[in-house]
Amino acid sequence: MEERLLALLRLALKYNATDIHFTMRYQEVSIEMRIDGLCRKVKGRFEDYKLLRYLQYLANLDVGNIMTPKTGQFEMEVDGNLLSLRFAIISKLNFTNGVLRILNSKLKIDADNLSHISSQNAYFKSLVNKNCGLIIFSGPTGSGKTTTLYSLLKSVKGRKIYSIEDPIEVYHDEFIQLQVNEAIGFDYAQGVKQILRHDPDIIMIGEIRDEKAAKMAVVAANTGHLVLTSIHTSRAAGCISRMCELGVNEEHLFENLLCVSNQRMMITRKSHQKVVLYEIMNRKELEYYRLKRHNSESFISIDMQVMKGIESGIFAPEAY
Repeated sequence: MEERLLALLRLALKYNATDIHFTMRYQEVSIEMRIDGLCRKVKGRFEDYKLLRYLQYLANLDVGNIMTPKTGQFEMEVDGNLLSLRFAIISKLNFTNGVLRILNSKLKIDADNLSHISSQNAYFKSLVNKNCGLIIFSGPTGSGKTTTLYSLLKSVKGRKIYSIEDPIEVYHDEFIQLQVNEAIGFDYAQGVKQILRHDPDIIMIGEIRDEKAAKMAVVAANTGHLVLTSIHTSRAAGCISRMCELGVNEEHLFENLLCVSNQRMMITRKSHQKVVLYEIMNRKELEYYRLKRHNSESFISIDMQVMKGIESGIFAPEAY
């Protein structure tokens, strides 16, 4: 099983996969890898059903209580590279699903190359040099939100950067990174409270998932810090709706918001290059949305160059 797992991880690294999915019905296992946001099937073997138990062993999970969802982490060396891995598993009668996420893959992109539109890169870099405010990145799984966050933070010099994450996906020597541990009550809200006591310049909250994290992000920005975070929504304007659903005061949110962005990974038709498209709402557009929000929920501000690119066939929509 160790050799089989190593072979799968080598394949995942070769194609820059972020996750390996295992689905078992009875004793038949199908394996998929998430590459560029899409799940690609991998040729399986009969004995692959043993991988699920082996991964639970490596992640130090209780294999006796199979009906309870479980998550664990472990490290594994693959051809000289030490990988940090997270394994999550859920089971029900005659069905098991497991996801192995590769966490600390190296950044292969910098802030000057986030977008194919140079003005967007310059705009993002200007944001992370602000003294305070809230910047929210959104998009589906595999769209590169973590890469965007870390690439921007990596471009910052001479400032104290703290992060609170669940899990830490990219380790960086120049940041102080805290790992959420709900088993001991150390959640996003508690993490932000602790970080604020250390006089940070920039705070990165890995992902907003609940009411406490959403409110603490706004509180931190309101106390004179620059806060970067991510959230799962299908469009930029949805960030605002989602934050309000999580109990954030709308007035306080708009007072602190510098930008909300939604991103998609796409592939050019001609050169088959991967590009990330950003739908961006800056301060001016956020204010316009605020005025129109209760009259028109259909407002979307998307870069016209991106729309023209899709309409002219430069980009392949099926790569979403």
